[in-house]
Amino acid sequence: MTKRARTTSRATKPLFKAPMRIGSLDAPAVVGELRQMHEDAEDPAVERMPADDELFGALLYAEKNVHALRRQPPEVQRAAALKRVQLWEYLREQTEIHQVRAVDDARRAGAPWLELAPALAVAAPSAAYNKAKRLKAVELTDGTPQAHPVRRTPEAVLKAEQRLALERAAERRAQEAAQRRHELLVPVATRLLEQRESLQRDEDADYWMEEIEAVLPHCQTPLQMMSLSRYLDAALRALSNVEKRTARSAALTEGARVALAAAVQLQE
Repeated sequence: MTKRARTTSRATKPLFKAPMRIGSLDAPAVVGELRQMHEDAEDPAVERMPADDELFGALLYAEKNVHALRRQPPEVQRAAALKRVQLWEYLREQTEIHQVRAVDDARRAGAPWLELAPALAVAAPSAAYNKAKRLKAVELTDGTPQAHPVRRTPEAVLKAEQRLALERAAERRAQEAAQRRHELLVPVATRLLEQRESLQRDEDADYWMEEIEAVLPHCQTPLQMMSLSRYLDAALRALSNVEKRTARSAALTEGARVALAAAVQLQE
């Protein structure tokens, strides 16, 4: 008898499988398609069907009035039922996300887990905490920058929350560093421009100095700041090329040396 080959898959693989989800869906458009099916079937009550963006009410109407499609071809009835299945699944996913946000708001407002237990349909504060953490897995799976699937256990959610907090802190530090750099960009570029005559320049360096001079008075928007940064980079490259060709510093005075050093340090 041939011996069955041993599988090489990890025993923990099912635990890390990314969950299947409906995700983004134009729900009102799908409800509109469902409405059109009822209109084509000459449903006499279709005017009472809720608006396309009233998903829950529209689904209840389609369920209650499914008999209106009985004379339609089987493929139409099947398509209508499948749309209802899809919309209920989408609604379930959205419900979890919004319930998590409601729990977070309740906690921020000072609600203890003891009060949240009956609202979450569990018997004890610890069960409310665990259920809230499991629900949080949905939001963390969809919202983390690296989109890691999160297991529905309190431990996995806590680990994901810690990772997310670190990622947000790193992003915040990067934004703060960029803001500080932008605040220094205008005075540094202004000082370098003031020392233009004390710099050893060529045609390329003069061109980028003129670009800096043109954009500098109008640096207010992020796009203008980005342009100034690029022009300053280009001017520094041109001055560096001058230094390489002449084997001399581009700064001819102490003031020019300080201004050039500050610009180079800022752009590093």
